[in-house]
Amino acid sequence: MLIRPATPADIPHMRSLEQQADTAAHWAEREYGALFAREAPKRIALVAGEGGDGVIGFLIARCGVDEWEIENVVVDTGRRRTGIGKALVDELLRQAGRQGVAALLLEVRESNTAARRLYEKIGFSEVGRRPAYYQNPAEDALLLKYYVSFP
Repeated sequence: MLIRPATPADIPHMRSLEQQADTAAHWAEREYGALFAREAPKRIALVAGEGGDGVIGFLIARCGVDEWEIENVVVDTGRRRTGIGKALVDELLRQAGRQGVAALLLEVRESNTAARRLYEKIGFSEVGRRPAYYQNPAEDALLLKYYVSFP
C-alpha cells in the first residue's frame, strides 16, 4: 500500500469514497477544492492506494501550531478492517512527530464502534463529549486525543 499527499486530481475519488460512508464528514465540492488553495487554513490530506486501484482511503487533518485535528478518515467500504485507516493515521502521526506537534484531536460518533476501536488501539483517549453534535440521527460526538510528544 502506498500513502502519499493528495493532489487536486484525487478530489473526485475522495468525494466518491466519502459519499459511500455514512459516518464520514460530508463536505461540499468547494471544501475539497479549498484543501489546495494558498489562502486556506493549513491542512494535510493523505490518500492510500494499491497498484491500479486508485484511491482506496484518505485522511484530512487541520494543522494548528501545537495540535492537529483529524477532520475526516474514509476507507473504501470493501476494504475496511484491512489496516488502511490505521496506516493513514500512523503516517499522520509520523508527520506530526517530525513537526514537533504535541497532540492530535478528533471527534467521532459515539455509535461508530469500528472507528473508536481503531483510535483506541492507536492510543487515543476520550477527553470530552459534545452532546447531540451530529444530526441525522442526533448523536453525541466523543472527543479523542493522542499525545504525540509531551511538552
